[in-house]
Amino acid sequence: MDAERANLLAKRKDISRTKSSAHDELHSFRSWLRWMCVDQSTGWTFCLSWLVFIIFTIVIPTLLHFYLACSDCDNRHARPYDSHVQLSLSTLATLSFVCLSQFVRVYGLRRFLFFDKLCNESDTVRQGYTEQLDRSLQILFIFVAPCFTAEAAYKIWWYSSGATAIPFLGNAIVSDVVACTLELASWLYRTVVFFLVCVLFRLICHLQILRLQDFAQVFHMDSDVESVLKEHLRIRRHLRIISHRYRVFIMWALILVTISQFTSLLDTTRSTADLSIFKTGELALVSVSLLAGIMILLKSATKITHMAQGVTSLAAKWHVCATIESFEPQDVDTETPPVGVLGNQVFSHDASASDNDDVVSEDELDSTKLIPAYARSTISFQKRQALVTYFENNRAGITVFGFMLDRTSLHTIVMIEMSLVLWLLGKTVGIS
Repeated sequence: MDAERANLLAKRKDISRTKSSAHDELHSFRSWLRWMCVDQSTGWTFCLSWLVFIIFTIVIPTLLHFYLACSDCDNRHARPYDSHVQLSLSTLATLSFVCLSQFVRVYGLRRFLFFDKLCNESDTVRQGYTEQLDRSLQILFIFVAPCFTAEAAYKIWWYSSGATAIPFLGNAIVSDVVACTLELASWLYRTVVFFLVCVLFRLICHLQILRLQDFAQVFHMDSDVESVLKEHLRIRRHLRIISHRYRVFIMWALILVTISQFTSLLDTTRSTADLSIFKTGELALVSVSLLAGIMILLKSATKITHMAQGVTSLAAKWHVCATIESFEPQDVDTETPPVGVLGNQVFSHDASASDNDDVVSEDELDSTKLIPAYARSTISFQKRQALVTYFENNRAGITVFGFMLDRTSLHTIVMIEMSLVLWLLGKTVGIS
């Protein structure tokens, strides 16, 4: 009776752990989303979120671009690339906001960030993921703050140096202050929304990295094949869920950023292009911001794919070590043991330790150390071989419509982009 009551209390605790509450791990994160007007948990916040998005992404950039076109400005204050800057930021912000709205509306913030699944994870994974959630806002600030500082310095100089004097509020100084504030707020909002979706993808991938590192421990203990297979299937399922949710965003973000960079390159490499830091500085700043977001996406995807595929080598090493350790030599002279056999052990555990002086750091998935064969007494050779064969033919990772985002895919993307860049430079400046 006491055992049944304990199991019931444990189930209730797990169920309560998956529900949202006002003071859970996401409390501060929800407050930050609400402050940024991207929270859509209620009907009122949903309408406010879309209203703020339309104002800062569409209305303000459009009005300021045409209203402050400044066709009669001097050479230093002319903005020939402003339309490209506004279109690039607005299109990426629109894509990010629509995807984020769908994620929160369909799955909910807690389910989208896999916090409802943490009740089934170890304490190490829970603590590491919670710490990474708190660190995600710092990462977002690290990427946004330098770009916003440079943008604010440029806008303050542009307005304070008398580039425009349109007193739409009756006073030229007040009008410039309001216009500069609105333009900076619009730039900050669009950049933060784009980086937010990228950082959330990095956060979710980091959870799977923690789970893989925790999963690697099963090869260092007496585990059965069934439990190992079930845990790997669960990790593969979560990776497929992440790929399904983010595949549209990753694909369109890569396409839009590529188009943005190539149009920028085409405009700035024309023979008639007038280049200066005052004209192209904002364009370069936007390009750096967009490329940084893409690098966050690709680095996170390739890292988790590399670690997920590293399970295959770890399982193969586990199988080899267990097979070697299960060999018991017969009629061996104790005074002259055969080559490779030290006592009753095939390899000395210090053999691989002598080569670790030059290794900076390595995790369980990339470790070059031998694995103690805990499984030799419980798992047969056939079961271990079947498990290794399964890992070899069922590679996990982040995919985009069936294409695995691993290091090979990253190299392919870089080579395609470089080929297009060289082709475009050959058409504009004559590089062949």
